[in-house]
Amino acid sequence: MAQIGIGIVGGGYMGKAHAVAMSAVGPVFNTKLRPTLEVVCATSPESAERYRAAYGFERATDDWRVLVNDPAVDAVIIASPQQTHRAVAEAALALGKPVFCEKPLGASIEDSRAMAEVAEASGCANMVGFNYIRTPASQFSRQLIKAGEIGDVTWFRGEHTEDFYADPKTPASWRTSGGSNGTMGDLAPHMINASLALLGPISRVMAEVETVHPVRPGGKVTNDDHAQMMCRFENGAMGHMYFSRVATGRKMGYAYEITGTKGAIRFDQEDQNALWLYRMDDPEATRGFRKILTGPAHPDYLPFCQGPGHGTGYQDQIIIEAKDFLTAIETGEPVWPTFRDGHEVNRVIAAAMASFNAKAWQDINSF
Repeated sequence: MAQIGIGIVGGGYMGKAHAVAMSAVGPVFNTKLRPTLEVVCATSPESAERYRAAYGFERATDDWRVLVNDPAVDAVIIASPQQTHRAVAEAALALGKPVFCEKPLGASIEDSRAMAEVAEASGCANMVGFNYIRTPASQFSRQLIKAGEIGDVTWFRGEHTEDFYADPKTPASWRTSGGSNGTMGDLAPHMINASLALLGPISRVMAEVETVHPVRPGGKVTNDDHAQMMCRFENGAMGHMYFSRVATGRKMGYAYEITGTKGAIRFDQEDQNALWLYRMDDPEATRGFRKILTGPAHPDYLPFCQGPGHGTGYQDQIIIEAKDFLTAIETGEPVWPTFRDGHEVNRVIAAAMASFNAKAWQDINSF
């Protein structure tokens, strides 16, 4: 085993999740690389020191350049706002340091394209943080589809729906301004990434985007509350996706339904340890969706628990990401999703926004 020094830019919600994951990944997965928490960066010296003490870092700073250039930092995790992603990533990659960046990759399609090109030119390991698709259930779903268990896929329906802004009396905040903070910038990337992982590339889209509550206590809302998108996949399948932060009653509605010529799959993140599978060749008397509880037979489950049905949680998804990032660094082989994969998500979003503005279908290859 060899130690690898980790620096995390951002100490808030996701910064904490990645710090915990890097502390836990070695014992959970018995990784050959064992992370040490070297430097954490936050927006002020006081908050940085608070995160250092809480998470167990060796040092703290309010300047990401200090973190990136620290000789003890071998790899960088970016868990800061999207507008900071490009500069941090490019500086780290220029020093030959692997980078893990939270989604969405950069604040624009121009950012993500440049970041993907720099990452590929550097030869360094690079990944984007799409954690939900890494649940054992969704990994198993990918395996089933790839193996042809449900035949040729003809239809995909996906959603990422939450209700944290369903109440119009909820005050305006940083989330209610700027395109990258709206639903298309915040929630849509997760389900678009899922669709690409499960079905492959999207060829064209048609979208509608809407602000449901244009005024909130404290100010105007300048970004979108919900959106819907029709799409056609390169494999010929039709699809529809819906994204919302005003979906009353939905807490973590990352869900999909996939129809194939020999069967179908259903999944809902609010019940993340279960996958529903339908097979057309089952006996007619018992033919129907069966609930499969995840267990040691499913991807990345056993390291957490030996008991089927006991389940994994949100933090475990981040630990799985940490394992995959360390694997990419150790082997020198790309591990999905790379920066290029993150850029593909941004291309779909850019096409969807162009479709909304033009009121017409848009080809992804134009972006």
